[in-house]
Amino acid sequence: MTDINTYLREWTMPHVLCPGCAHGIVLRSFLEAVDQLQLDPDKLAMVAGIGCSSRLIGHVDFCTLHGTHGRAPAFATGLKLARPELNVVVLTGDGDALAIGGNHMIHAARRNIDITVLMLSNAIYGMTGGQSAPTTPEGAVASTTPAGNTEPMFDSCKLLIGAGASFVARVFAANPLEMTKVMADGITHPGFSFIEVISDCPEYFGRYNNIGGGANMLSWMTVQDEGVAGPLSAKRFVNHVPITVLSPALATGVLEREVRPVFSGIREG
Repeated sequence: MTDINTYLREWTMPHVLCPGCAHGIVLRSFLEAVDQLQLDPDKLAMVAGIGCSSRLIGHVDFCTLHGTHGRAPAFATGLKLARPELNVVVLTGDGDALAIGGNHMIHAARRNIDITVLMLSNAIYGMTGGQSAPTTPEGAVASTTPAGNTEPMFDSCKLLIGAGASFVARVFAANPLEMTKVMADGITHPGFSFIEVISDCPEYFGRYNNIGGGANMLSWMTVQDEGVAGPLSAKRFVNHVPITVLSPALATGVLEREVRPVFSGIREG
């Protein structure tokens, strides 16, 4: 196994993440997937939009591109069509991808462009003040919903399946081994791959909703997993697991996989 530090721009450290943020765990899992696949760093391009998660590409020693807010899938589409030999990965957040960038995301999925999208979902706008996001659960407190969010949250995986993504998965930052496996699976899939990574924000979401710091939020994430929430529902009390769970239980793992023609921009025949 390669030393993960070789994939980092160490001169950019220390990183910009808040204490307890799970995005660092997610980045480590992604770099381990890159290492397992033995991808050539000079042929790996990462495209990001705007947000906490998008800041991560400044720390990796690949070909990196910051786009404008919500437009990362469009930038990535152009890059893949111009340089089809590259592995193109989009790193985005739930607000970036599903709010201002919603149309770009669903049409990249519809076309089945051969890119991989990692959407780090922290259920809030973490970089700009803790406003509610498309993935904020009903009843959750945010800076713009101090009495509790009244809007239903997006199920991003169902949305992307409906848009035609040929690979859709969901993983939790609390399960880094599964993250690495699913990320490697998504990168090698021919076509549009979408992976929602639940990586909640302790600074805003956790603090506003009395969940606690980073370690508490990792435990809270665990009980959102559909495979864990069911068995726990019969328990009256489990040590270190918050009793109140705002979000509904979520299915994890690979939720959709199909093989169909990949969009290249060239009409054959």
